[in-house]
This record gives sequence, C-alpha cells and structure tokens, in this order.
Amino acid sequence: MNDRSLQEARKYEAENQDLIPADQRPLFHLSPRTGWMNDPNGFSWYKGYYHLFYQYYPYTDLWGPMHWGHARSRDLVRWEYLPAALAPEDPCDAEGCWSGCAFEVPEGIEGLPAGAHALIYTGRTLVREGDREVFHQSQCLAFGDGIDYVKDPASPVVGAAQLPPGFSACDFRDPFAWWEESERLFYMGVSAMDAEGGGQILLYSSPDLKSWTYIGILEGCGGGIGRMWECPGFFRIGDTAFVIASPMGMPAEGEFQNLHGNVVLSGTYDPASHRFERREVHVMDFGHDFYAAQVTQGPDGRVLCVGWMQSWENSPVRQAPFRWFGMQTLPRELTVKDGRLIQNPVREIESLRKDPHVYEGLVLSGRLSLAPVRGRMMDLTIQLRGGDYRVFGFVFAIGEGHESVLFYEPETGRLTLDRSRSGYREDRMGNRVLLSEPGRRDLKLRILLDRYSIEVFANDGLQTLTSVIPTPAGADGIAFFAEGTAEVDITSYELAE
Repeated sequence: MNDRSLQEARKYEAENQDLIPADQRPLFHLSPRTGWMNDPNGFSWYKGYYHLFYQYYPYTDLWGPMHWGHARSRDLVRWEYLPAALAPEDPCDAEGCWSGCAFEVPEGIEGLPAGAHALIYTGRTLVREGDREVFHQSQCLAFGDGIDYVKDPASPVVGAAQLPPGFSACDFRDPFAWWEESERLFYMGVSAMDAEGGGQILLYSSPDLKSWTYIGILEGCGGGIGRMWECPGFFRIGDTAFVIASPMGMPAEGEFQNLHGNVVLSGTYDPASHRFERREVHVMDFGHDFYAAQVTQGPDGRVLCVGWMQSWENSPVRQAPFRWFGMQTLPRELTVKDGRLIQNPVREIESLRKDPHVYEGLVLSGRLSLAPVRGRMMDLTIQLRGGDYRVFGFVFAIGEGHESVLFYEPETGRLTLDRSRSGYREDRMGNRVLLSEPGRRDLKLRILLDRYSIEVFANDGLQTLTSVIPTPAGADGIAFFAEGTAEVDITSYELAE
C-alpha cells in the first residue's frame, strides 16, 4: 500500500484509541475508533465476520474530509476495530471518500478477483466549471481482503459522463449494489438530484463492476418527500420490495418530523422492466436520531439493517469532552407482516442479558420505582394490558438534575419521547412522537438503553423510535408512572459483558 494519507490515519487511530476509556463508550453500539463517525458504510458478511465501515474523520470529533473507518463482529454486539480502510488522496477522491457499499465478488467474472471484498464508494473532487470551482461526485471502486483495500485504477467507474440529461455531478452519491445471479449482472442504485431539485435513485447495470450502463430511475421523491435522497437502498423480503432513503429537506408533517429524515417505501419490483411500484410510504424510525440506514443479508438468511444514530440538526452540539462522536444503531432484523416492514433488535443482544426481574400484573397509579430496575444499559419489555389510564410513562436516566421521559396517551395513540431535561444545552429538536393506533391500550414496548441512547421497538417492531440521550452516565434512576390506573407487566435485564 502506497497511500500516505491512509497510513497517517492508521497510525493516528492506533495511537489514540486507548485514550478513550472503555466505560465512556456505549456497550453494544459501535462508536468510532477515535474522532468523528457518521453514515454506516459497506455493511456486509465476509469471511466469517460482519463488516461495518463508517464515514470517519479520525483527527477530531468534528466532521472533516471523509475516510472509511472499519470494524468487524461475529455476533453484531461485540465489535473489533480494524485499521481504516480508505482515505482521501487519489485523483478520484481527493476531497473525501463518501458513503457506499461492500460485497464479496462472485466467482467466474473475468477481470475481477474472485472472493475479494469489493467496496463501491463516492469520491469527491474539486473541479472548475467556467469561472467557479465546484465539487463533483463519482462512484469509485476498491478491492480488499477484509483488512487492506486497494483502489482500482479504473476509478471512477461511474461519473458525470454516465448521468442522464438534467442531472448534475454535484449531487451524485451513495451507491448501493447487488448481484443478480440469474442474469450474471451487477445492479447499482445511486442518489442524484434532478434539474427541479428533486431526489431520484438512478439505476445502472454492469457485468464487471467497471463498465456501467444507465437503465432508468428506480424511485424518487415525486415532489413530496424532501429533496436530495441520501443513502438509498433496495432489498426484497419474500414478495415485498422495499426502497429506503434519507431525504434532506423533509416537511415537518405527520410521521415525518426531522428535517433530515428517513423513509421506507414498500411495493413490488419487476426485474424484467426494472420498475418499482410503490404501495405505502412510512417513516422508517420516529426518533430524533436515525439516518443513512444500510441493509445486508447474513449467512443465515436474515435481512439486517443498521443506521447512524445521530441527527444532522444536532450534530454540532457537544455534551461532554469526549474524544469521539457518533454511534451506529444496534443492528436490526427485518421481516414483513401484512406488507409492512418489521424491525426488531438482533437476537444476539440476548447474550448480554443478566439479572432478570419480572413483574406481572402490576396495577400502577402515580409514580413507582422498582428498586432492582435501574441503570443505563438495560433491556426492558413493558406490556400495557389495559386500565383507565390517561397517560403511562417510563422515566429513565434520572439524576444530576436530569431525566428523560417516554410517555403514552392511549386516546390519541401518541408515544412521545421528551428529552427537554436530558442534558442538551442547546437542543435544536423538540419532542419526537411515535404514532400508534388511537384508542389502543395494550401497547407493547421493547426498550434498549446503552449509556447514551434509547431504542424503542413498539408493537413487536411495527414502529421504532431511536434517540441519543446525552445525560451523564451516573444518572441511572428509572421510574414508571400512570395518570389513572394502568395494568402492566414489566421484564428487565441488565446488559453487560
């Protein structure tokens, strides 16, 4: 390897990783080896490990020229840091190695190293257009062995020349690719912006990853779901096809509450015509902090998803003098029920469970603390059975003048996370509301706490809500409350190595 920028990054991260105490990090959510983390990249299974790359700037906890950080895991909850995989330096990516995908190269493709780990990513360069300089984006290629990666000299493999009329290379990024064995072809979707400022996913095909043909538009905003669609993805579960994306400039209405949002579209896909027909559109996660989701298939056939657990709106805000910033969500298992996407925590999280406490048939009125149920790394299931309650609430991270509150109002079906006392000195985002069925009183919640975050899975994963909680880790109190009388079962586990 002759990449000076990459070698410098690897040297820096190796020297600085141990300066971050283990008890300062989350337990089972991947955080950066050092410095800044944003989008997950290249989520894939390769040579006995799940690999997860991420947008990365190792030198400070602020966004900078994008590198690819790298970690791997056998079980999706215990992660091993590997050396950085990509750094900006080549002509195709001198201004940053941006988001992309990874997969194992199939056998029998002329000119490709069979069995290698292929990375397709967006490279950004500065070019002159007339009397001004602008950033152009193109899609680049690298191959590796799971540790070291070499950029292919054919890069960029898709650039401005392969764009259809009306699209600009200034907004052309975040490729995702898949292999269709029956056709012996690769397909790749890339996010782009049309002349009217609408986000579209452009679809390409290739026999060899290096020569790509434009096919058409897979999906797009249609004038109503934000603007640029960042970090798109496509996958199928059974007969249902899904398109996911993170639109910028989302309208604050209905399910959509974040300016930089997330969306999942369900429908059908015809591989002959390459047409996706959308059926339903929903927010993928109702929380403050879920963006740039990536999907892969595990060796056991499970469809798995991970997202960046942070919002761009609050990314300038710092709550503690840490040497790292940004986390990934716990990977999720994706299934389908009645055409809707279902998300649940990967089952491997149960390997961290200890000290179970089970309370069945509690009749709750007012506020209650259960002495053994406290902490910031927990797996809780709350089953509301009914009652005449007007509000049911779960209060956590209590202490040092802070508390965060998750509360449910059955009349409206609204589950609200209030983090106004969570520790943000300048929170730029208000409450987040998960919309359930009005009048429903038998709500089921699975709640995962991991030092600085909460992930909520409602009604067996039909809806989710993910948010960062910056409260100091010593605030570990937990309480429950009801206005009126609620009948509830509670099961809690401490999570630890």
